Amino acid sequence: MDDCVPQRQRKINAVVFDFDGTLAHLVLDFEAMKRRVADIAARWLPMRPKPDGLPALEWIAALRRDVEAVSPGNGAAFFQAAHDDVQAMEVAAAAHGGLFPFTRDMLAQLSRRGVGTAIITRNCAAAVAMVFPDAADYCRAVLAREAVPRVKPDPGHLLAALDLLQASPGEALMVGDHPLDVETGRLAGTRTAGVASGRMSQEELARAGADHTAADARELMDALFGEKA
Repeated sequence: MDDCVPQRQRKINAVVFDFDGTLAHLVLDFEAMKRRVADIAARWLPMRPKPDGLPALEWIAALRRDVEAVSPGNGAAFFQAAHDDVQAMEVAAAAHGGLFPFTRDMLAQLSRRGVGTAIITRNCAAAVAMVFPDAADYCRAVLAREAVPRVKPDPGHLLAALDLLQASPGEALMVGDHPLDVETGRLAGTRTAGVASGRMSQEELARAGADHTAADARELMDALFGEKA
């Protein structure tokens, strides 16, 4: 765990969490998701595309332009088919997922301390609801991708949650398991924390620029707010 004590001099009044890999087990196979997107795009493109390093949602947007250029009028059809398939994968994965054992208790304790909490996720609302059906009892805001025009790392996703929490970026912390979450917080002007409960190590998250790192969100909250935060 890195040294969080100096940061405690600045009061944190709001914590915004990523979902998969941060509050819940990460079961989505993003590489398989992109392979399926490539299969769908191949219906309209002369060659099956190869992933170019973009996350799945951004790659779908880029491929939509490619499909439209090759097959005018079919870009929207590809975009809808790809998004439908992504959502089907997300919902199927959610059926095998679950919250981390500490999630509800941790969020409840933060609420008792007067710390506002929210969830922002690139996942679909249906998948989040399957894994965390009572999220509204623990968080003031849950913003899945359908709730915003552009998803993280666009800072608008995080800023929309802070608006609902009535908190400024300077008093907020963004917590996630991926460098993309660190980037989101940095762009929005919040402090950032990376948790190694997904597929990234603390070292990788620190290299991405996280202000704090921890094994998981429970350990992070204990360090920032004291035992049993």
